[in-house]
Amino acid sequence: MRKIIITGARQNNLKNVSLKIPKNKITVFTGVSGSGKSSLVFETIGAEAQRQINETQNSFVRNRLNHLGIADVDKIEHLNVPVIINQKRLGGNVRSTVGTATDVSASLRLLFSRMGEPFVGYSNVFSFNNPQGMCAVCEGLGYTNTIDIQTLFDKSKSLNEGAILFPTFQPGGYRWLRYANSGYFDNDKKLKDFSEEEWELLLHAEEHKPKNPAKNWGKTMQYIGVLPRIEKDLLKKDSKENKLRKKNLQKIIVSSLCPSCQGKRLNEKVLSCKIKGKDIADCSALSIDELLSFVQSLSAKKYETILYELRNKLENIITIGLQYLTLDRATITLSGGESQRIKMVKHLGNSLEDLLYIFDEPSIGLHPKDLDNISLIIREIKEKGNTVLIVEHDPDLIKIGDYIVDMGPLSGSKGGEVVYEGSFAGLKKSKHKTGTYFSLKRTHKLKSRIANHFIEIKNANLFNLKNISVAIPKNIFTVVTGVAGSGKSTLISKVLPMQIPDVKIIDQSAIIASSRGNLLTNLGISDDIRNLFAKANNVSNRLFSRNSDGACPNCKGLGFEKIDLAFMEEVQTPCEVCDGSGFNPEVLKYKYQDKNIAEVLNLTVEGAQRFFKQHSFLKHFDSLTALGLDYLTLGQRLDSFSGGERQRLKLTKELNNINSIIVLDEPSTGLHPSDTEKLMSILNKLVDKGNTLIVIEHNLDIIAQADWIIDIGPGAGKFGGELLFKGSVPELLENTVSVTGEYLRKHLGV
Repeated sequence: MRKIIITGARQNNLKNVSLKIPKNKITVFTGVSGSGKSSLVFETIGAEAQRQINETQNSFVRNRLNHLGIADVDKIEHLNVPVIINQKRLGGNVRSTVGTATDVSASLRLLFSRMGEPFVGYSNVFSFNNPQGMCAVCEGLGYTNTIDIQTLFDKSKSLNEGAILFPTFQPGGYRWLRYANSGYFDNDKKLKDFSEEEWELLLHAEEHKPKNPAKNWGKTMQYIGVLPRIEKDLLKKDSKENKLRKKNLQKIIVSSLCPSCQGKRLNEKVLSCKIKGKDIADCSALSIDELLSFVQSLSAKKYETILYELRNKLENIITIGLQYLTLDRATITLSGGESQRIKMVKHLGNSLEDLLYIFDEPSIGLHPKDLDNISLIIREIKEKGNTVLIVEHDPDLIKIGDYIVDMGPLSGSKGGEVVYEGSFAGLKKSKHKTGTYFSLKRTHKLKSRIANHFIEIKNANLFNLKNISVAIPKNIFTVVTGVAGSGKSTLISKVLPMQIPDVKIIDQSAIIASSRGNLLTNLGISDDIRNLFAKANNVSNRLFSRNSDGACPNCKGLGFEKIDLAFMEEVQTPCEVCDGSGFNPEVLKYKYQDKNIAEVLNLTVEGAQRFFKQHSFLKHFDSLTALGLDYLTLGQRLDSFSGGERQRLKLTKELNNINSIIVLDEPSTGLHPSDTEKLMSILNKLVDKGNTLIVIEHNLDIIAQADWIIDIGPGAGKFGGELLFKGSVPELLENTVSVTGEYLRKHLGV
């Protein structure tokens, strides 16, 4: 049997790992969070495979390929060409859609250019990104942006008092000078007292040279009204300043449906071309399964090749469980799990063999029923002669592995070793955390907490919800479940807060902070640790900040330098002055308990608990440990956290709540089953303090321990949005309508 042979892998916490992975098989890598799975699979195997294939290209092509860095490994033999399908959300902007990401839009455009009547042009004119096809009013966006004058101006103030409420237009700002020195206004006059002519000049004047400007008016300077200036400089430019001012722009911008195309994004001529009474925008607005039905209803021998390709692409999207999406859905609105499955679609129709497919927790965001389809797809990919590596926690996906590699035994410095490799049957006999989980019998809650009061959601009809009214018990633990796209997140994360405003939503969205924000700054204890160093060394605490006096003068506290290699990729190299610490080397001479500040920031939460011993801020570390985050390092940047890590970090700030209504959206994301037990312990403590806990979840171990279950379905999109079940776990196990009940019975073996 051919094998991929890894020798001496030392990436991150890996302890000189050597391993042989069978080719043309499915190998699942599991282990607790922080045990080294991703370091081995993505940052070692994937990175090296990607680097080697990139090296075969010329510099121009190489600069445009994906780069995962250079792996810290002695050697890897017998690698295949890699296809890395991760959870990174599909990027792009509002012009990037499900249709463009899956190439279905290209096939649909081709169909309309051939079968559509009347003929309006070839396939490219059916693109809203093409100047010939886009609506001239909204430029293919489907909406127009207008500036809200009430938000932009404070009419009770004068120009000198800061009447224009936008950065760079404030008194002294470089854009403000153009109005203050124009000679048109009394700069001390309140805007509410402006004449119609003055107001028109301030707001709408076209570009021109003023007749009597102030002496310091530049010779080439032109005057232009505030509104056209913002539109010209910021709204119609994808500039660096535009991104910088994004939050400020959002405050003054009102978006509305384009009055010309009514959101269809294309011009009148293109929209006049129809097939069976539908234009291309109508087709793009259909759910994938509805669009497939429409395409299947078409018959034209002349264009059968186009129809066959389009049907095939749509069927592949349905196979991966995304039949509820529409082609015009912007990719930036997709979840990580949806993005990963969209990436899978492209590989279902190809006939390439002997590739190395690498998946990052493909179970994320999926109901057990959806996982059946994913399992079939992964097996299909293997059967075509490919090698599949999966990093995964979900028990059902671990079971499909021909070979299992369990990393551990624990996380961080206590991980980084292969603790088991072999068949799934052998894993159950392993004494480490994964093996122990599979050897135990699954249990469910028999005696639920009793609710005496309820929260009412009434007539919920947002998106696909079909006028649902449901009572949610107070002061107990409720799980809301259902297949992906059924409407459970809409019901709980959107409708519930609309009707009950004091609900606390703790989701997986990014934590708002500066790009330099780290774990310590989020916990609010950076100053505590800096003060310990300052006191021990009798110096200013500002020396122990990478954003202040302690910053390395060369890299300004970043820890790395960017090198522009022209046609080749930009390279980040550790700063040669501070060796990547971000601190001025002089600062690292100061110690606290034999460690400098950089060494302390490299401590894991678990290591920090031992190091700091008796300090008041240790309670923050205890909370992180209780939620399975003890492997994180104190200086880890917030933008490097996964969605599940971000959510659990937010949850640490709610642990002392009393009588709150708390919503969690899939808190088990990225958790090993043994860490799920820790999470359940925390959640139960929250309920015992009198809180009402509502958890959106697919994890069967969590569902089995709920006091109350609400199941939404039966399907996704238009096939969902109904209340299928509400009741206790024993009642769910007796229910024959709920698909969740069916999979829970299998999970528990009852």
